[in-house]
Amino acid sequence: MAKRQVFGEEAKSLKQAHRKMAKVIISTKNERGKYAFKETIIDQDSVTDYIQKNKS
Repeated sequence: MAKRQVFGEEAKSLKQAHRKMAKVIISTKNERGKYAFKETIIDQDSVTDYIQKNKS
């Protein structure tokens, strides 16, 4: 069976409901010189804000 296509307002609402996510990895260096990495998955729109808040 063929899939039924969605047009108009219904298609827009389905597209907005599908959130685009991004994986962000922040690295930090401790006093011994070793690096630690913190992984986070957040919305694609708020990546730059998250990076600015977590910069050292």
